[in-house]
Formats: sequence, C-alpha cells, structure tokens
Amino acid sequence: MRYMLVIYGNDEDWTQRPAEELAPVIAEHESFGEALRNAGKLVASEALYPSSTATTVRMKDGEPLLTDGPYLESKEQIGGFYLIEAADLDEALEWGKRLASFEDTVSVWPVINME
Repeated sequence: MRYMLVIYGNDEDWTQRPAEELAPVIAEHESFGEALRNAGKLVASEALYPSSTATTVRMKDGEPLLTDGPYLESKEQIGGFYLIEAADLDEALEWGKRLASFEDTVSVWPVINME
C-alpha cells in the first residue's frame, strides 16, 4: 500500500535561516531518500516552494476565484512529501518516525489506489 509522508513546518525556518544551518537537514533528506530507494520503498518525493508562492483556486457562483497563498492561514505549512510503498501502516509509521527525527512534524496518510 502507498502512504504519503507529509512534512509540515514554518516557512521562515527555510526562507530566513542561513544556508549553513539548513545544510545538515538537507543532508538528512538525502540520506533518508537514499534509504527509501535502497529499500525499494520510494515512489516519489518533492519539496515545495514557500506557501507565499501558492495560489488557491475556489469556485464561487460557478466561477473560479484565485487567492494568493495557501487555503488555510497557519504558522505550519506543507513543505514537501515522500510517497512510499509500505507493507502496512506500522512500516509507514516507522519511516515517518525516521523523517520526524529531523523535521518538526510529519503526517502519515494512506493513499487510495485509484487504478
């Protein structure tokens, strides 16, 4: 089954911190991604630009309404994700715990197979 490991954090942690402070976290991501690939678990992974670059599309009176920024106002925004294959929730949670060891907050979501 597929699971999405969704990373949450404060945009300012990535946009305001000096590159030398971010380097260890980036190295952790590289190591984590390599471990997933070596285990044959990685389906996809991406980092997202800051939430200020997002656009929300809503329908109002049958017309699309565009709004700058994410859907919800929050200090924590989605920063990226890993889509993984795992035997079950327990295995997905183990990967989520490993990711949370160097990221603040990680949600582990089962993915519905639409095929």
